Amino acid sequence: MKRLAIILAVCAALALAVPAAAKTTFISIGTGGTGGIYYPYGGGVAEIWSKYVPGVKAVAEVTGASVENVKLAHKGETVIGEVMGDVALAGYKGLSKFKGKKHNILAMAIMYPNLLQVVTLKKSGITNIEQIKGKRISSGSPGSGTNFMAEAVFKALGIPLDSYKDSRLSFTETANALRDGTIDVGIWSVGPGTSSILDLATTHDIRIIGFTPEQIKKILAANKTYSAVELAGGVYRGVDKPVPTIGVWNVMICQKSLPTDLVYNLVKALYAHRDYLMKIHPSAAYTTPENAVKYSPIPLHPGTIKYLEEKGIKVPDRLRP
Repeated sequence: MKRLAIILAVCAALALAVPAAAKTTFISIGTGGTGGIYYPYGGGVAEIWSKYVPGVKAVAEVTGASVENVKLAHKGETVIGEVMGDVALAGYKGLSKFKGKKHNILAMAIMYPNLLQVVTLKKSGITNIEQIKGKRISSGSPGSGTNFMAEAVFKALGIPLDSYKDSRLSFTETANALRDGTIDVGIWSVGPGTSSILDLATTHDIRIIGFTPEQIKKILAANKTYSAVELAGGVYRGVDKPVPTIGVWNVMICQKSLPTDLVYNLVKALYAHRDYLMKIHPSAAYTTPENAVKYSPIPLHPGTIKYLEEKGIKVPDRLRP
């Protein structure tokens, strides 16, 4: 009995001496297709979190983009998602494609602005968005923010959704379809300088279809999260002059139930290593604490609020959950 007691005492001492294995928190980030900016941006964020947040292993997942990312975060399948602001607001309030179901999401950070880029080949002769009636188009993949925004714009302009043939392709597939002549118009809602349009412009003469002042007025009246912007000339080969279009801010959302300390640590690492993210894509220059309170379309997670207040940034009541 004495020997057994000694053995038990030694085992207990060893148990105290050997620390328990650290728990790893696995985080999936819902991004988009590989032909846009969401995927490389999300990959950079995953690298930052995995390297600089102890106990976190993050990975960027290819998804159908904004609408799907809201649903995935709500269900806890990704918990983090990259989402266009109009889609985040609709998901939070249960509007439009979310069909009355409010999703349990909050904002973590503002990413960068998306510009609606309506692309055709110059030889098509299409110069106005309203000429898509009767044409073959791609309004973006199902579940994407591009498709959501395109249909919102068409509705504002009185373009019936059954007045064109829509292939609903990914960014890369849309560029290939324009290249092959199987569609007449492709639509992107993405940061300027996206790889799929850049590649297309190197081999074909493209046109970015601008919006008239009257069209912009109608679109903004119907959609409060949109703003009038210009796509700068020189971003794509052959598009030398600024193109008037519509913009919307992208937001990084998270599941509402994530612990405050976890989100605080994730946000802190994101901002601390933004310079690395900017090397992946220059649009990350817009990912600042100040922009989080300026442009977030939905309330911020308490972890983000904790970080912002530590930095002396005032968070308005409308952004408190």
